[in-house]
Amino acid sequence: MARLDYIHHESCDAVLDGSGQVLWTRTANKEPIERLPQIYWEDHRGWVEANVWAADRAASGTVGIETITRSMKYLCGFASFIEAEGIDWRHFPVRKEKQVLRKFRKHLIEEVDNGMLASTTASNCMCTVIQFYRYADLHNLVGAEAAMWSDRLAVIPFHDGAGYKRAMVRLSSDLSIPNRKRVGHRLEDGLIPLRAEHMCELCKYTSEYSTEELHLMLSCGFFSGARIGTITTMTVSGLLTAREDPHTLGVFLLPVGPKTGIATKFSVDGDLMVPREVLDDLIRYAFSTKRLLREAKARPEHKNLLFLTRRSRPYTVGTVDRLVQELRRQAVAAGMRFMTNFKFHQSRATFGTWLMQLLLSNGVNTTDAIGFVRDAMLHKDEQTTLGYIKFLENTRAKQHVAAAFNMAFTGLQSKDWENERALTSSATRPNLP
Repeated sequence: MARLDYIHHESCDAVLDGSGQVLWTRTANKEPIERLPQIYWEDHRGWVEANVWAADRAASGTVGIETITRSMKYLCGFASFIEAEGIDWRHFPVRKEKQVLRKFRKHLIEEVDNGMLASTTASNCMCTVIQFYRYADLHNLVGAEAAMWSDRLAVIPFHDGAGYKRAMVRLSSDLSIPNRKRVGHRLEDGLIPLRAEHMCELCKYTSEYSTEELHLMLSCGFFSGARIGTITTMTVSGLLTAREDPHTLGVFLLPVGPKTGIATKFSVDGDLMVPREVLDDLIRYAFSTKRLLREAKARPEHKNLLFLTRRSRPYTVGTVDRLVQELRRQAVAAGMRFMTNFKFHQSRATFGTWLMQLLLSNGVNTTDAIGFVRDAMLHKDEQTTLGYIKFLENTRAKQHVAAAFNMAFTGLQSKDWENERALTSSATRPNLP
C-alpha cells in the first residue's frame, strides 16, 4: 500500500569544479520547503513523477503547501488503488474500460454508492488525479498512445458579490465525477452548526476528558470562528498583540494573515474576534509549564507556535482530524449522539450562525450584518456570508412547519376516532323506507 511522507526539500544547482567534477550547491535566493509531501510505493520506491509535480508546484510559489498536501493525499489514494489492482499508472490500452483512469473512476463511484465516500471527496479526488496527468502528459511522462480522456468546455453560471449573473468557462473531461448536490441548505464546506446546548455539552466534556490542546482549539473554533489551519499556526507573540475592540468591550482583535505568520484561507489579512475569557485561557496555556517544556525541545522555527505536540512538533490538520475522530468515538459512547458525524469545521459554522442570528435579532439590518460577519469570519467572497442568511431563513421556516405539524399531530392524537367513524357512517347511510 502506498504511503505519504514529508521531507525537508532544498533546491540545488549542479556546477563543475576545476577538475570537471560535478558539485551540488544550494540555489541562491530559494528558501527550503518544509514538510513537502512525497508518495512512496509499498517497496519504498518513490513515485518520482508525482513527487516532482509536488516539488514543482511548491517551488513556483503560486500554490500553498496545504493545497499541495491535500492533492498528494488524493494522489496517494490513487497510488494505493493501482498498486492493489496491479496496474501501471501509464496503462492506457485501446479498450477504454481497461484504462487505469476509467477503472479508478468506477471504483470511486462505487465507493460513493456504498456510502463509503462523500460525493464531494470523489469529485475532488478525480479532478486532482486528472490534474496530475495533465502535468505528466505535458512533460511527456506518460507516453500513452490511446487518448486518456476527451476534453470539453463547461459553462458554469454564478452570481457575483453585487448579485449580477455571470458565467465562467472551464476545461472539463468525460472522466470527471459530478458532485451530487445534497438536498437542503448547508453552510460553507457542506456542514451544519451545532445547537447551543450541544455546543455547551461538548465544551464541558472536552474540558474534563480531552487533552487541553484539543479543548482550547475547539474553544477557538466555537467562539472566534477560526479555521483549523489558522488555529494550528497561532503564535504566542501574536496573542500578545491582540487589542481590545474599542466598540465592543470584552472582545479582542487578533491580527491574522500572511503578515503575522498565522495562516488564513486564500491568505486573507484580517482580525479574529476573540472573547476575553478565551484569550486569557490561551495566554495562560502559552506560559504554562507543560507548553514551555515542549517549546524548549522544539526546533527554533517552531518555538513561537502556541500549540505543539508531545514531541514538540507543530500540529497539522491531519493530526487534529485524528484527535477529533477519537473524540467523536468517545463522546458517542458517552451518550452524545449529536457527535456521530461531528467535524472540527462545524465549530466555525456554529460561530457564524450564532453571530448572524445575534445581529439580526438585535435590529441590525441585513446589509450591515452580512458585512460584519464577513469581516469576522474572513470570508473572501460575500456570497459565502449570504449562505448564513439563507440557512437561518430556512431554519425558521422549518421551525414554523414543525410547530404547526406538532399542533396538528396533537389534535389527531386526542381525537375520538371511534365516535368520528360512527358519525361519518350515520351521515352517509341512505334513508331506507
